[in-house]
Amino acid sequence: MIVTLTVNPSLDRTVSLLQPLERGAVQRAAASHEEPGGKGVNVTRALAASGADSIAVLPAGSDDPFIAALHAAHVPAAIVPIAGRLRSNLSLTEPDGTTTKLNEPGPALSATEQQLLVDEVVERAADASWLVLAGSLAPGLADDFYVRVIRAVRRAGLGCRIAVDTSGAPLAALLDTGEPVDLVKPNGEELAELAGVGDVERLEGDPDRAALIAASLAPRGIRSALVTLGATGAVLADGEGAWFAPAPRIVPRSTVGAGDSSLAGYLLAVTEGSAPRSALAQAVAHGAAAASLPGSAVPSRDLADASAITVTPIGDVAVPIVP
Repeated sequence: MIVTLTVNPSLDRTVSLLQPLERGAVQRAAASHEEPGGKGVNVTRALAASGADSIAVLPAGSDDPFIAALHAAHVPAAIVPIAGRLRSNLSLTEPDGTTTKLNEPGPALSATEQQLLVDEVVERAADASWLVLAGSLAPGLADDFYVRVIRAVRRAGLGCRIAVDTSGAPLAALLDTGEPVDLVKPNGEELAELAGVGDVERLEGDPDRAALIAASLAPRGIRSALVTLGATGAVLADGEGAWFAPAPRIVPRSTVGAGDSSLAGYLLAVTEGSAPRSALAQAVAHGAAAASLPGSAVPSRDLADASAITVTPIGDVAVPIVP
């Protein structure tokens, strides 16, 4: 079982444009899709689509429209009741796959609601192989909320491995505490922000450099790092070494949720006993398959062919093992 936590879920609407986005103009849409979203929800959706056991822990009111969308998408979920209304996000995708996102802030959670969410995660993680903490935090939550969740899980004596996929202040807070986690999954932009690198496009086109930066996170509690680099592919660095897998050529339709599908592909392979390089191949296959689908659709296992992905080692790079 893989448990995901989405603190700030959203009802995601994706509009596919017929022409490139033009600011201030009236434009027509080719199609639109609405799905329950948030990074952890997307990971659970992708895992379930590939036949894996997963459940998404999230906050939501009983009458929130998000719940109906969640049930319609057949997403296994453990819902913690809250008073606020969940946010709606809008993604505009252009014919070449370029995506513009408009994300609302989401509802604030009371102290009681926060604790109920932590308690639910601890309960669900008791039988989990992995716990995934993913996405932005709800307004008003402390930057170290994910650290709070991790410590609660560890205090409970649970043996699940922990993956974190977030950015900005929550990721910085995790690294500042040095709280050990098994995996982080930044994209190129997020890794550049952590490293203080200004040229994101250059980093995304330089897997060797991305691997070195990922490995440098080890003294800050990171056991391994899966770095998605958009159309370039992805890098994995862990205690055994570092690898790069280029993305296959596809016709991009939407990048919404592609990184979440990459993480799902990696976890799917790892839980099946795959070696790191094979898990990286599955991550890239899942991400590419997601980007070739419309809206925020997630791929099933048969659409994500890892055998078509080439994985090569990167020099003498490895993440030191964190105790």
